[in-house]
Amino acid sequence: MRKIVVSVAPVAAGMPVDGDALAADLEICARKGASMVHLHCRRPDGSLTPDTTYMEECFEKILARADFVVQASTGGVSDMNIEERCRPLSYPKVETASLNAGSTNLGDAVYLNPFEDIEYCASEIYKHKVIPDVEVFDIGMIENIERMKGKIPMRLPVFYNLVFGHRGGMQPTVNSLIAFRSMVPADARWGVTHFGRDNWEFLAAALALGAETVRIGFEDSAYLAPGEQAQYNFQLVERLVDMIHAMGLENATPKEARAIMGTLK
Repeated sequence: MRKIVVSVAPVAAGMPVDGDALAADLEICARKGASMVHLHCRRPDGSLTPDTTYMEECFEKILARADFVVQASTGGVSDMNIEERCRPLSYPKVETASLNAGSTNLGDAVYLNPFEDIEYCASEIYKHKVIPDVEVFDIGMIENIERMKGKIPMRLPVFYNLVFGHRGGMQPTVNSLIAFRSMVPADARWGVTHFGRDNWEFLAAALALGAETVRIGFEDSAYLAPGEQAQYNFQLVERLVDMIHAMGLENATPKEARAIMGTLK
């Protein structure tokens, strides 16, 4: 039976981060079927920072309660340079990290990821024996990574996270998903993130088309249903896992998620 990695990105951009409350929420997320957790490097007030101290503290509190594949972000719209964005890779428990594959508009913000920065970030990810989760916001970004293979010895299979829903990027329609999926190389694996989600139809379509990871959580959307918002991330995980099971699939355990992602630690 096909296994799906349920990834949780539990912190909405700009919102305060309470490490104890976060760990309590994620402990239940793990019991409900999540196997990976994705965090940005933030201060307690929610602002992005190159100082990894509080991010590491949050991860330690989470891992004291539950086993998760640890995924650090190297992204987020900020004034940090790429060296500062890559500092979370130095946390020894990071197993996978986002690799942003190009520049795009994210609402009113411009998210800058020039080729030089992409190559630097990829090199740092591999230097730390971390597996990249390549975040792509439009089809051309897949080509960016394919062209980079000649400069950076990308470990195969490349794992793509197809991101939909940001204003200025690919929108969460079935036609967009089919087009995006058709450009993922045959030797690659893929999953999805649906930013701004207010229903579950698009995620169901992605699972039906072969997605192996699905990211859920307050970073992307708090909606349980149109007009109904979750109070905790574990409610979103429960809803997603119920849908996975209804489709005849299974949520992956952390051990199975590590095998799917090909983690090195």
